[in-house]
Parts: sequence; C-alpha cells; structure tokens
Amino acid sequence: MRSLYTNSVDFGRLESHPPKIKRIHHVAYRCKDAKETVEFYQDVLNMDFQLAIAEDKVPSTKEPDPYMHVFLDAGMGNVLAFFELPNSPPISKDPATPDWVQHIAFEVEFPEDLLEVKYRAENYGLDVLGPINHTIFKSIYFFDPNGHRVEIAVNTRRNGDLERLNAVAWDMLEEWSQTKKAPRAAAWLHEKEFS
Repeated sequence: MRSLYTNSVDFGRLESHPPKIKRIHHVAYRCKDAKETVEFYQDVLNMDFQLAIAEDKVPSTKEPDPYMHVFLDAGMGNVLAFFELPNSPPISKDPATPDWVQHIAFEVEFPEDLLEVKYRAENYGLDVLGPINHTIFKSIYFFDPNGHRVEIAVNTRRNGDLERLNAVAWDMLEEWSQTKKAPRAAAWLHEKEFS
C-alpha cells in the first residue's frame, strides 16, 4: 500500500506524528425508502436535507448495484447519511444484538428541546421511551422508519463529573475484561434511575 503514496507522503513524519482523526465525516445507515427517511428526519428532528448521490454502480467496488445516498445535516458539521438499495434483500436486524444496543445519539442544547422532540416524535405516531436519567445527561429513545434506534440527549452533568468518570475508565475496562461483570465505580450514574 505504501507504493501508492511514496511520492506524496513523508513516512518519517508519519511515524513521529501519526495522524489524528479530525471528526466523523459522515455516518451512513441503510434505509427502506430514501424520501420517507429524509422527510422523517426533517419533520421530527428538524434536519436539513443537504444532498443526494445516486449511481447504477458502486464507485469503490464497481459492482452493478443502483443506490440512492442521501445526506442530512445533523448539526455542527455532523452528517447523517442513508443508502436506499432497491435490489438488495430487505433490511434486517442483527439477531444476536438486543434492540437497545445499536443506536445513534443526537444532542440538543436545552431540556425543553428534549421535551419538544419527544412531543414531535409522539405526534408522528412513535413510541418514545424516557426521559431516562443518566446523571450526566438525560435521554429519550425511539425508532426511525427503518428500525434504527435514535437517542436524543441533553447534557446535565455538573463540574467534575466527566473527570470523575475519566479517572476510573481504565480500571473499569480492565475489571470488565477480566470478570464480564459491571464494575461499580460509576454506579452513581444510574442510582436515581434504578431507585
């Protein structure tokens, strides 16, 4: 692979200064219907539809597989994208993964915004779970028309909360890797929710 870049990349510099990821460029999911998906994210989450790309072949693999690729503005330079693939089998969930695990979380600024999204989602006919108190943030959850779980979160953390969590993160990870039981060092996060 190096031969592709030998004329343009200083590998000595890369070894002493490995590149740092700047941000997520976009996250792409599969959708059943591109138009329905764009309208859902516009109506419920007020996202702007940025652009669409469509081809009859996949540019990276050259496979003949028509698609519609839509991009939505998820705020602050974040982009949420979807592919509609009419010639592929229907979307299915991973049977080995519980529904609550795979999700995309969006942040709103104020607690009132969280309640407004809940109201809009319920008026759209969705079942909405929450708000759930995670101490450092509160969340609501619902599923989009494609079956993807969506979380809307508002930060509620106090000064020192993230530092407190960061201080025990590696210890918790090590304990988990050895026992596969939830370490109790951050149990304070959900004390209110479980009491």
